[in-house]
Amino acid sequence: MEFQILHESKGRVRLRAAGRNMSMAQADLLEAWLLKLPGVDQVTIHERTLGVMIRFHADRKALYRQLASFSYKKAAAQVAPIASNSRAITREYKEKLVFQVVRHYLKKLFLPAPIRRILNTIHAIPRIIRALKVLASGKLSVDVLDGVALAVSLLTGDFSTAGSVRFLLGIGETLDKWTHKKSIDDLAKNMSLQVDQVWMMLDDGSKVLSPLNKVVPGDRIVVHTGHVLPLDGILDSEDVMLNQASLTGESVPVEKHKGAACYAGSVVEEGTCVLKVTGSQGENRYDRIVRMIEDSEKLKSGAERRAYSLADKLVPWCLGGSLLTWLLTGNTARAVSVLMVDFSCALKLSMPLSVLSAMREAGKHKITVKGGKYLETLSEADTIIFDKTGTLTNACPTVREVVPFSGHEEKEMLRIAACLEEHFPHSVASAVVKAAKDRGLDHREMHSEVEYVVAHGIATRIGEDRVIIGSRHFVFEDEKVQILPEDQTRFEKLSTRCSWLYLAIGGVLSAAIGIDDPLRPEAVDIIRSLHEAGIKKTVMLTGDSRGAASAIAQDLGIDEYHAEVLPEDKADYIRKAQAEGHKVIMIGDGINDTPALSLADVGIAIGSGASIAREVADITIAAEDLHELVLLKRLSRKLMERIGRNYRFVMTFNGALILLGALGVLAPATSALLHNTSTILLSLDCLTDLLKEDLPAVR
Repeated sequence: MEFQILHESKGRVRLRAAGRNMSMAQADLLEAWLLKLPGVDQVTIHERTLGVMIRFHADRKALYRQLASFSYKKAAAQVAPIASNSRAITREYKEKLVFQVVRHYLKKLFLPAPIRRILNTIHAIPRIIRALKVLASGKLSVDVLDGVALAVSLLTGDFSTAGSVRFLLGIGETLDKWTHKKSIDDLAKNMSLQVDQVWMMLDDGSKVLSPLNKVVPGDRIVVHTGHVLPLDGILDSEDVMLNQASLTGESVPVEKHKGAACYAGSVVEEGTCVLKVTGSQGENRYDRIVRMIEDSEKLKSGAERRAYSLADKLVPWCLGGSLLTWLLTGNTARAVSVLMVDFSCALKLSMPLSVLSAMREAGKHKITVKGGKYLETLSEADTIIFDKTGTLTNACPTVREVVPFSGHEEKEMLRIAACLEEHFPHSVASAVVKAAKDRGLDHREMHSEVEYVVAHGIATRIGEDRVIIGSRHFVFEDEKVQILPEDQTRFEKLSTRCSWLYLAIGGVLSAAIGIDDPLRPEAVDIIRSLHEAGIKKTVMLTGDSRGAASAIAQDLGIDEYHAEVLPEDKADYIRKAQAEGHKVIMIGDGINDTPALSLADVGIAIGSGASIAREVADITIAAEDLHELVLLKRLSRKLMERIGRNYRFVMTFNGALILLGALGVLAPATSALLHNTSTILLSLDCLTDLLKEDLPAVR
């Protein structure tokens, strides 16, 4: 497909796609394809003008070569269109807005005054009825203020003011709905499942890796322990335990039997799930995310709830002020001017939009925030707890050495370890599997069902022997594994700077696998930057040996560390810190981190870690660079500053409008115009990025 270059600048290019038209579906597909290209940061597509804008940090010529090879047919086989209604929403509300403006001014230009009066009266009646219904329910809201203002204008014969007020209210509502729906859609798109491929089970029982967008209802897919279900379906295997917290809020896993309905977004905690697909990609899950964002109390921060409460409390004062103005002046226009200004619109719209915008901005940096209250808590947090492996260290640790015991061969021990570890999406497990692959070792499955043991390890059977692999605590304390006397000296000489996995067969230590887990290059700088951003205490909790933990803590300048801890130990530490009055952030990536992630005031999961950790956590970061943590902390602080600034502006500006209306300086239509305009401008300001000037400092 051909693209015409319209404008080029550093890190940015504007293009026009070839052809006469582009459907919304094609635009979504092109956007999804472009975002999958390496080095592409942001894509904006205007389907009506065939315009394409790309922001990137990759090689420009390489990007152009990729674009030259694009075709819709090829793209459809490679990626799935982004599940969103963004284009439809934008088109719908643009057309609605234009129609409202054109209709209003055509009536003023071409219709006689008597007919305009009749139409203004007819169109005002629904708002007046709505106000009466609210009053009948025993409540006072902004609908009452609008209804009273329109009724008073009509009763006093001021039909022109009534028409102008109704028009401005309609424009304001349209813009409010547009900005709110667009923000929710952008956020939902960021929170959608990021699953591109699945294991599909064929009729002969074999499995093949297939693109998700090729799966159709009726196909059977296999989802292993720790992974998320990408589609809705019916369980077609033995019993499994599913964590449905992201959908139902249940903290306890649910047992599912063969034939039970299973839903996308659930995580397999125990067993292997064979799912007969009933819903295609994009169905159900996206709508559930939107409903969750719109309805869940998790979206509302404390600041938002306070804004809603204050807005409702101010409505009676606005009504009282209007009545007092009429009693003191006898001037209906002044009383209506007071009614035209309320604090509710600005407070109830600007606060949620500020939070939604901050969550969307985080999404642009590959950070998913599941609710506004987590950003507010993050701004107040003073303690941050790190898991070590895959968090402070590189996401791809490597096997440094394999030390065999009990007369076993090194290669055979690595083969067995890889056979067990390949079932679990953890960075250490991936290192073991990669080491076996690099050495050309074939590790076809030779064991029975693999069981993940909560106390940090894996267990199975090979023949008659129980085989386990895991941490020192799990292997030697929980499983009581023995070390042969002739191996004791070699065991004691294992390096303390290395992290060790222990493999035991038949209750006897068979091998120790040393993991070289180098620190992230930015880790030292991150610890310092977090302290500067307001974090008072940094802590590392790890299941690794004391020697390895001590060395890393010293290298990084971490305030406190605890080694050889269990999942429940991490949770206990968090409870203790919270009891002392600290607001705690927990960062982890493994299945064993989920209890701590759930308990912390803010749980942050690493995107490359276990699916269940991402589902349980409140925030997920891509962790391509840990500077995202500093960015999050500063973003949360900037959000709270914006919310405070909005409070002050709304109270001051609207208070001034009420005073000027009561004094007769402003007419009702002018008060409505200024009030709605300020609300819209404030809302647009709330949608701007918070960290434009802060990003260089963050990075």
